[in-house]
Amino acid sequence: MRVRPSFAIGVGALLTAIVAIVGGGAADDELAAELAANAQLAIVEAGGDGVTATFSSLNGWPSRHAVLSGAEDMGDTKRTNIAQAVSRVPGVGGVFWADGTMIAERGEREVAPLHCQDDIEAILGTRTIRFEESSANMDPRSYELLDEVAKALRPCLGAIIGINGHTDSSGDEERNITLSRQRAQAVRRALIDMQLPADGLRARGLGSSEPVEGLDTTDPANRRIEFSVIATVPLVPTPVDTPGAR
Repeated sequence: MRVRPSFAIGVGALLTAIVAIVGGGAADDELAAELAANAQLAIVEAGGDGVTATFSSLNGWPSRHAVLSGAEDMGDTKRTNIAQAVSRVPGVGGVFWADGTMIAERGEREVAPLHCQDDIEAILGTRTIRFEESSANMDPRSYELLDEVAKALRPCLGAIIGINGHTDSSGDEERNITLSRQRAQAVRRALIDMQLPADGLRARGLGSSEPVEGLDTTDPANRRIEFSVIATVPLVPTPVDTPGAR
């Protein structure tokens, strides 16, 4: 039976996408496992025998954010020391206690803008916030990724975060600018729904004016959302940042 070229191309594209997804998932699993191993060493050194660090989201996806458990009977000072030890492990994003009483790092030291910038860029290094074709409606699967971005931004509360929408150069540029702005605004609304302060989020649509370095302006990979830490101020501890009653 003769196979139509269009069918063969479609099958090839599908197989390529499957390989990319599987490969990306394997890389994420390896990163999470490495972070867990290094975090466990840090926990032991901090005297946290019995404490475990889990690097996965509620839906089971690998994550750079640690959720600590097993310290219910420990004092607040020891819990703080353990959480801060894990937060210093290279590559770790946010650190949370499973019972929700503390977020590590906040109030102990200022978080420089580049710290948050690096965390976000690491999260988006191999994954992209996706939208429906020619639409500002976010792909439902991207909310999991955006949740990771929101967690990476939380230590930077007080900063001004730029949300920048980009497109490739195909089509009318005025339409590209409008669409990129609408997508950035959609991300801003979603982050506000995730409890990030609205007054710290700035959405812009840049159209195709700033393509990815090294890519042709028509390359679809230029369609993306980027974040930039524009300014920051020192953080002041609040009750949610420090140990509380259990």
